[in-house]
Amino acid sequence: MKKIVLFRGDIETQGYFSEQLATAFTAMGHAVYLFDYEKEGNSALGLPYFIEKGNTVAISFNFHGITNEQLLKDQNGLYIWEAMNIPFYNIVVDHPYYYHTFLQDIPSTYCHISIDAHQDAYMKRFYPEIKRGPILYLGGTSLYPAGDYPRIADRPLDIVFTGNYNNPLDMEQYIQKNGPEYADFYHGMIDELLAHPDLVIEDVIEKHIRREIPEVTDTELKDTMKNLIFIDLYVRYHARGLAVRTLADAGIPVHVYGGNWDLLQEQCKHPENIIWEGELDSLECLQVIAKGKISLNVLPWFKAGPHDRIFNSMLNGAVSLTDSNPVIDSLVTDGKDACIYSLSNIDKLPLIADHLLSHPRLMQEIADAGFQTAQEHTWEARAKVLHKVIEGEE
Repeated sequence: MKKIVLFRGDIETQGYFSEQLATAFTAMGHAVYLFDYEKEGNSALGLPYFIEKGNTVAISFNFHGITNEQLLKDQNGLYIWEAMNIPFYNIVVDHPYYYHTFLQDIPSTYCHISIDAHQDAYMKRFYPEIKRGPILYLGGTSLYPAGDYPRIADRPLDIVFTGNYNNPLDMEQYIQKNGPEYADFYHGMIDELLAHPDLVIEDVIEKHIRREIPEVTDTELKDTMKNLIFIDLYVRYHARGLAVRTLADAGIPVHVYGGNWDLLQEQCKHPENIIWEGELDSLECLQVIAKGKISLNVLPWFKAGPHDRIFNSMLNGAVSLTDSNPVIDSLVTDGKDACIYSLSNIDKLPLIADHLLSHPRLMQEIADAGFQTAQEHTWEARAKVLHKVIEGEE
């Protein structure tokens, strides 16, 4: 059994994922070391005593452990992972173009793991020299592994949404930075994505760039995309706000948990239906989902992979109401173990929600089926996949 180093204490959500993996790996018999950024000095001091050369791997989310941490480098400036030939598996939960800089300085033992097939294809095309592992969808966590979650009739909240909000218009500072001609160019991409929410962002960016510069190379495209992440943020928060606002303005209250939802309240006809409950950590989000009859999900523009909010909802006894993509359509069945709406036909979202809320028995049936389906999509299930990878079985 390989010994495993994981990371926590920097980004709360990713630390929580690591803790779920740590629990699962420990149950399998792996020895686990949780490098804690809140105790960085002590963690760095203890790490060499844990490492067993030739029998240790590191598993990270979003480059933790390789973001130029001097405490994790030797006297020659090599990361300890490279100096001691430790395989470093990095699960990247955002699009790779967010991490262009980090991808220029990775240890030789690095392996990139994507959570979405399009993101994996991006890595294959633009970073062919970087080793890639299997696509690993995000997992969910249950507070009720025995299935004794609160019944729909006993849940006090009709619809909950857990996640932050930002005003897409805040991206205008980047859109307008290079003048009106560039702004029109960027808005052309944004408008196409909003009109066709099934499109992949990097495909639309490339299409618009090639229209202007047909001879653009892949290297030039890669260098450009890292500077256009504001387009991703714009459409992501537009979609998130659109779904919540559509429900609120149709008279359906939504309890929202996360940052900056007051910014959306200002844009609504019925701001009283956006009930902002403040910010929560990962555990508190699960506890809130367990109080909701319906847990709303809006994908962060994943077009070939799921979000953990879907599985967290199903694993904690709520009806998962989510937009979709072909991968999600292959994992759940609309009306059976989850419910699907379309950003392209957002006016139907209140009708779907209202129908569900009017039929509590149906909601309970969907929630119960969802709990069973999601057993295949826990972090424990993802740990089993990673186990096979690090032990050389896959």
